[in-house]
Amino acid sequence: MKVRIGVGMGALGGDPAELGALVDDLDDLGFDSIWLPEVLTAPTLDPLAALAFAAAHNSHLKLGTTMLLPGRNVVQLAKQLATLDRLSAGRLLVTFVPGLAQPPESGAVGVAPNVKGPWMDEAFPVLRRLWAGETVDHHGEVGEFDAVTLSPVPTQDPFEFWTGGMLPSALKRCGRYADGWLPSSCTPDEVAAGRDVIDEAAAEAGREISREHFGVSLAYAPGPLDEKLIAALARASKGVDPATVVPAGLDGLRRFLDAFLDVGFSKFVVRPLARPESWRAELEALATAVGDLQT
Repeated sequence: MKVRIGVGMGALGGDPAELGALVDDLDDLGFDSIWLPEVLTAPTLDPLAALAFAAAHNSHLKLGTTMLLPGRNVVQLAKQLATLDRLSAGRLLVTFVPGLAQPPESGAVGVAPNVKGPWMDEAFPVLRRLWAGETVDHHGEVGEFDAVTLSPVPTQDPFEFWTGGMLPSALKRCGRYADGWLPSSCTPDEVAAGRDVIDEAAAEAGREISREHFGVSLAYAPGPLDEKLIAALARASKGVDPATVVPAGLDGLRRFLDAFLDVGFSKFVVRPLARPESWRAELEALATAVGDLQT
């Protein structure tokens, strides 16, 4: 089992020198990938534009994003991701998510929460056929088009995508359509149980998801969880005890990663809850604390 650790970046500004330095530091310190989230109403960079910059700046580091799918033009999206994968020589990693259910983000996505799931169910097979270079006719909620053939196709063949989410519907969707699973805000017991649901759904669809394709996106606190942070995290996670899903400090992060490894999860995106004063210092400390887990 290959263990890989990427680092998630949240509120980055638009300073190209900062992003370039982060990419080089991650590569220099041995991390597997940089991950940029797509949150339309947060102070974050657009992930595709920022990852294109990163791809041109550094030719080694893998490029990951947790990306919104509902509401997009699927042909345009297929073209954008295929282009980025080709120009980065096959380094693109994509986890599709439905987006936050809370305003203002829920309204900005432009798709009602109750139809996001069916929208994704319809979009996934269309995207997969386009990336395979097939000529596609489609008439449905995600688009009305005839005889569309994508070119160029991604460098990765097949071009794989993962999904996130812990709801039963999200688990079944992953099993039916995706190539891997990257949940967040969860415990080792929860992800082990979730994998069973995914495996069952995949088997029913005549598919199998590789044991190498199960991971966790894990936010960590820089130090002990104080009362203010605990209260904020509890509100965001609807009453879940933050101590069970958010490690405190790098020693805590190491223990959490070991626990996920014990249940067979091996791909991780770790992300500090707060922007560090020095990214270089944070990444050096992170590499010292958990970098040796990579194989």
